[in-house]
Amino acid sequence: MKNLDIQGELTIYTAATEKQRLQEFLEQDNQLEVNLSRVSEMDTAGLQILILMKKEAERSGKNLRYVMHSQAVLEIMELSNTTASFGDPVVLHS
Repeated sequence: MKNLDIQGELTIYTAATEKQRLQEFLEQDNQLEVNLSRVSEMDTAGLQILILMKKEAERSGKNLRYVMHSQAVLEIMELSNTTASFGDPVVLHS
């Protein structure tokens, strides 16, 4: 299993760079895990990238999991009502 950490912003300002990095990551293995614990800010552009990568992995027969969702990630997922659609376990912190 290959692992990747995303750090900092996952926003419209970093979308192109992060999309490229995630596409390259998808090519590395069939079992992939992306750690989102250090994402400090995320907007709908970042959310779209996560959705796109999940669909691309599924289309390619790969297992891509998002883990350790930061508060910023959880907020945009909850706001857009997409938390359950990713199919990844989400641990809520109090």
